[in-house]
Amino acid sequence: MHPPLLSRGVIITRPEPGLGETASALAGAGWVPVLAPALHVQVCSVGHLPQRPAALLLTSGQAVAAAAKNVSLSVPVFAVGERTAQKARAAGFVTVCSADGNAQALVRLVVGHGAPEQGTLLLFSGAGQGLDLAASLRNHGFSVVRRVAYRAEGVADFPASVEQALQMEQVAAILFFSARSAQCWLNSVPNKRVLAQVMALRAVVMSDVVAQVLHQAGWQGVVTMAARPDAPAMLAALNALNT
Repeated sequence: MHPPLLSRGVIITRPEPGLGETASALAGAGWVPVLAPALHVQVCSVGHLPQRPAALLLTSGQAVAAAAKNVSLSVPVFAVGERTAQKARAAGFVTVCSADGNAQALVRLVVGHGAPEQGTLLLFSGAGQGLDLAASLRNHGFSVVRRVAYRAEGVADFPASVEQALQMEQVAAILFFSARSAQCWLNSVPNKRVLAQVMALRAVVMSDVVAQVLHQAGWQGVVTMAARPDAPAMLAALNALNT
């Protein structure tokens, strides 16, 4: 059990879409959101697609917009987690299953519910992502077509509002949702003084991989990992720091 947090500010490094949703959830729980997205997400043109994919695989909610624009809403969807599944349903996809976990859980879901002879799997992911997932499914005999649905670029400018909040000791914790966003965000910190203030904060992270990035960078504060790799579990872990 950690001592109660005196400040209520929480830095959110999650990009849109998702940043505003997390900020609202934090505010509803009594925190003060400090918006500082690590990445800027751009939807991509996905190019040629198979005419009748057996299923669509979504590794992130970031891919839903491109999926709804390019794929028939009648195609079954296998989503990495429940939040991504909810976004797919909201976009109009009729049949959506959630792996409620990570990429390995998604592989198990697909293998358990499908067969290679049913047809090609269409995987929408971010640039540089989904490669291991596609390879794993191919090792199980599936035909996989992977398309880049979005690109996430690191944000170069460090928000002045964050530096001011740190200086005034108004920040209690910081949330990191992926290893890449954590590394990009740390790279954007403008100087050693601010970096020392950041690394003394309590961090709530999505997974052990994210925690490793922080520890390798020399993180000094408490690092707490969410019980599950999703935003509600992140909020629950943050709230637990205040008890």
